[in-house]
Amino acid sequence: MHILPHWKKLSESIRDSGLIFIIFGTFDLYMKPEMKMSPSLEKVYSHEHMTALEAQRFAQEIAFAPVVFQVSRLMLEFGVLKYICENVEGVTIDQVAENTGLTKYAAKVLLEASLSIGTVLIKDGRFRISKAGWFLLNDRMVKANMKFNHDVNYLGLFHLEEALKESRPAGLKVFGEWPTIYEGLSSLPDDVRESWFGFDHFYSDESFDAALEVVFKEGHRVKRLLDVGENTGKWALRCVGYDPEVEVTVMDLPQQLQMMRKNISGCSGEDRIHGYAADLLDESVAFPAPPYDVIWMSQFLDCFSEEEITDICRRAAESMDVHTRLYIMETFWDRQKYETAAYCLTLTSVYFTAMANGKSKMYHSDDMVGCVENAGLEIETVIDGLGMGHSIMICKKKQ
Repeated sequence: MHILPHWKKLSESIRDSGLIFIIFGTFDLYMKPEMKMSPSLEKVYSHEHMTALEAQRFAQEIAFAPVVFQVSRLMLEFGVLKYICENVEGVTIDQVAENTGLTKYAAKVLLEASLSIGTVLIKDGRFRISKAGWFLLNDRMVKANMKFNHDVNYLGLFHLEEALKESRPAGLKVFGEWPTIYEGLSSLPDDVRESWFGFDHFYSDESFDAALEVVFKEGHRVKRLLDVGENTGKWALRCVGYDPEVEVTVMDLPQQLQMMRKNISGCSGEDRIHGYAADLLDESVAFPAPPYDVIWMSQFLDCFSEEEITDICRRAAESMDVHTRLYIMETFWDRQKYETAAYCLTLTSVYFTAMANGKSKMYHSDDMVGCVENAGLEIETVIDGLGMGHSIMICKKKQ
């Protein structure tokens, strides 16, 4: 591999001249053979796709990323993008100031920055919305991600270096002194808690319809279902609404069960939803008996380290009989059809590092397979493409 000397020479050229007159070729980036990915991801992640000028520009985008984020957030917050989008003929700086309540100076700063960011365009002195600006304004996933990053992550990410070095959620101290964010969920500021749950359930709730059909498939009788780590009761409600006879037990921390009971109060099927208080980080805590037909874990195991996942799955396996199936629903970044989804997931891993617990992440599916198999389980099948990029691993106890 002789890439680095060439890149060093190119970097010096950029620094000294400020311009590049060479059309640069692409370099292969060799992935480890064990890092398997979907074909669409491998196409993106295994080769260099940028020209040198594009790469230089992208490096500057990284350097100014916090500014880009806050400017774009305020273009939404102040209604600037909405106003521009509603006026397809374009608008002037004066019109933006007049219709948003901003000073002319503030409007000019935001619009000129957004022009360089790429969320607006200008022609004949009139600003129009770009494709990127339209998605920023209208895409529900973008909105959920932006609120989550601003309300939950932004301040805490200043402590990312500390979190990486010490394997603890050092950024969580901006909100309170808890060992993990899960103990503090019910005590977070209202806007932070709202954004946290909005982010969490935006992804999981979109997959529930498809997941119900998988769990309650024809010919598979489910009388008793154990819902592990269900902090709001939404999945439990969907289950009792889907099947008129199923009994659901929610296994979670005591404070989360209180929140769950509050959320389901007065809902149809509430009488078939039960609670089982447990701290699953306590290795002495066993799963409830007798064996359930289904053990369900949705976006739960990504809250733990690989060692903790293995231990939790081992205790689940100990509670299972030959008929029990463990369903693990996760968004594995390597199994995504579109690279944008993988991008969102790998960057969400940093939230787990800085804010949640300091040691978990959005996992590559092979990592989860290793944990499951080390716990005494085997995978029957994996179903991909559910909702917002979810996969379900269906596991049984090894015989």
